[in-house]
Amino acid sequence: MSRGRHSPVPQPTPDERALLEALVRRRQTPRGLATRARVILLSTDHPEWTLSDIGEKVGLCDDTVSVWRRRFIRAGIDGLSDAPKSGAPRSIQDQQVEQVVRLTLDTLPAHATHWTTRSMARASGLTQSAVHRIWRAFGLRPHLTSSFQLSKDPLLIEKVRDIVGLYLSPPDRALVLCVDEKPQIQALERGGVTFPMQPGQEERTGHTYIRHGTTTLIAALDAKVGAVIGRCYPRHRTVEFLDFLEEIDRRVPSELAVHVILDNYITHKTKAVQGWLIQHPRYTFHFTPTSGSWLNLVESWFALLSRRRLRRGDFHSKDDLEQAIEAFIAQNNEHPQPFVWKRSADDILDSIRRFCLPYLRTTTSRDSSESVH
Repeated sequence: MSRGRHSPVPQPTPDERALLEALVRRRQTPRGLATRARVILLSTDHPEWTLSDIGEKVGLCDDTVSVWRRRFIRAGIDGLSDAPKSGAPRSIQDQQVEQVVRLTLDTLPAHATHWTTRSMARASGLTQSAVHRIWRAFGLRPHLTSSFQLSKDPLLIEKVRDIVGLYLSPPDRALVLCVDEKPQIQALERGGVTFPMQPGQEERTGHTYIRHGTTTLIAALDAKVGAVIGRCYPRHRTVEFLDFLEEIDRRVPSELAVHVILDNYITHKTKAVQGWLIQHPRYTFHFTPTSGSWLNLVESWFALLSRRRLRRGDFHSKDDLEQAIEAFIAQNNEHPQPFVWKRSADDILDSIRRFCLPYLRTTTSRDSSESVH
């Protein structure tokens, strides 16, 4: 590490560390509080780092890093909170705030799936506006939920390091292509009247439509440049995938090695595809982990295609849809923009570890309790 300023290194207790990790991991944590918690964790995990090293990692200056380290040493977790502002005395006490937060995180209202400001106000004896302010201060949003999918691939770590390595440090004289299928794209003819956008009013369309069939797009995204090779097919079987591989082979200069990133769909692993790879030794397949399609950059391009051309498109036939897709690809390739991958494999795997840690602790505690009884 580079030379620079130092200050006393905080030493959180195991309970404090668990709470700090929870603050960093929880998406609802206010950004400032999460940054301060991360400062303490980095200081503890890397005592040799200077204030500048930590500040560069979290986006703070040396003096600010030093302030939060000293405040944590003096007051623990409470020292990371903002100092009280001047003004009228508080009408809501800490015990009431703690009660609202505890009820929100640890309980559910009767006959409902989540708390509302009205139901929490009845349970806590506060006003709805007070409950709303407390939730906003602690980043609590009971009305929202998100889904996740953890990969159970036994080779998760190896595959993450392999694919991220191709993005961050591509090999010389080689092309990295992200390949996938976007199946069942519907050619929808919008019915009814469309009212164009006006100041203060979004575009409005009717809810009826006519289906004119579907098509499947197989696309290969150049991870470094952002250019796309794409072709539409009526189905996505092995024969169509092999035809697309031949299309890639015709368009990629013969002197380049080709690294193909793709998912575990069955058509990518058939004997016919394996035979094609033997006949074309310059190609190497890199499979994403199971439930790890987010590692394939072409998924981001598919999302762009859907958002800009398909979702609100009006197509009178399947040919009309395919022509629109081809035109979008041609326009993309006139001025290609790559999707720049920034996170390292270590960062990704560390995020997965932090995400799983509370579950592992709960499971271990439950197993220990059951063994005692």
